[in-house]
Amino acid sequence: MTNTLQIAIIQTHLVWENATANRSNLDVLLHQVSDETQLVILPEMFTTGFSMNPVPLAETMDGPTVVWLKKWAQQKHTAICGSIIITENNNYYNRFLFVKPDGAIVFYDKRHRFMMAGEGELYTAGKHAVLIEYEGWKLFPQICYDLRFPVFARNTVDYDVILYVANWPKTRVAAWDALLKARAIENMSYAIGVNRVGLDGNGLEYVGHSGVYNVLGNEIAFAKAEETILTATLSKSHITTTRKQLPFLEDRDVFTLS
Repeated sequence: MTNTLQIAIIQTHLVWENATANRSNLDVLLHQVSDETQLVILPEMFTTGFSMNPVPLAETMDGPTVVWLKKWAQQKHTAICGSIIITENNNYYNRFLFVKPDGAIVFYDKRHRFMMAGEGELYTAGKHAVLIEYEGWKLFPQICYDLRFPVFARNTVDYDVILYVANWPKTRVAAWDALLKARAIENMSYAIGVNRVGLDGNGLEYVGHSGVYNVLGNEIAFAKAEETILTATLSKSHITTTRKQLPFLEDRDVFTLS
């Protein structure tokens, strides 16, 4: 267990539907990540961009990107995470992969598919929320559109960090900023949002705004519209002390999702 968690957010351009090029670009950035880092976070669909073309692009859980993630986790002695397109049992998933330094993988399949882009017609929805335990921290992974659904994100399991990876376009970035801050405040947890930059194959523009917010909703790290590595240190003491002083979660509604 560690009182602090050193994180690195990689906010990057993505080459449209080109996994090889994206892994190569990320190789360069990952070499720049400090050896003190305990968790590296990549955007949603970091090998392809937010593509509705899963058949030729999907990989398996023993495919090249999973192998690549395991290599980097072992080499940097850090966990690394982000989402990619996975095929399994004739279904396609927008799957968040969390790879630990020892190669163990925890995954979460995106629950709320972005219907306006056709994601719901092509990708199978995840059935369950997932809690990841790492270095004594409890992390709650979410993907992009999930950000608009606070009931699914409600902190009923005492997680420490809610973590969003996304391809969230410029046209709606004000909502991204506001909702990330809200998720931190209402759940008394750190909220981390990792977005991309650049243009995708549909001409949509992305301007980053990756950020880290503490338990009170205060911004502790923020990246504008550039390719960058954003770093932050999370403190377990900040969580426990603030929750003791302001025990709002004790008055939360208790419920389960079907």
